[in-house]
Amino acid sequence: MRTIDFTPLYRSAVGFDRMANLLESAARTGEPGGWPPYNIETTGENAYRIEIAVAGFKPDELNIEVKENLLTVTGRRTANDESERTFLHRGLAERDFERRFQLADYVVVTEAGLNNGLLTIDLKRELPEALKPRRIEINAGPALIEGKGKKAA
Repeated sequence: MRTIDFTPLYRSAVGFDRMANLLESAARTGEPGGWPPYNIETTGENAYRIEIAVAGFKPDELNIEVKENLLTVTGRRTANDESERTFLHRGLAERDFERRFQLADYVVVTEAGLNNGLLTIDLKRELPEALKPRRIEINAGPALIEGKGKKAA
């Protein structure tokens, strides 16, 4: 895979270092195997949903954490007594996992649920009032009347 050098961006742009760091980390993190598979979709203008296929995991074996705009989903299997089971074919992945998603500023997790082997995480962008667009009223000053205030010559 080809790497991208962001050094010129650091030399000529101010305040974009966070974006360059995000691009660098996205290029570096090629999660091996891509397991578990997931979807990211938009469900509204400022709403998103992440769906992760976690078949076989119970809710108490899954953990969702958000810290500094990084959403981390981990799955840790509890010890199963598999000594009694004999597999002819074992195709279901029952391994621990960790998935990380970088969130934009002001994106918060609103809800999470587990149904039919899909972990669903709903997210919403909640801009503070100070950052939302607002309409500025224009005050009209008093109308100037021609001839008033001028001396007749």
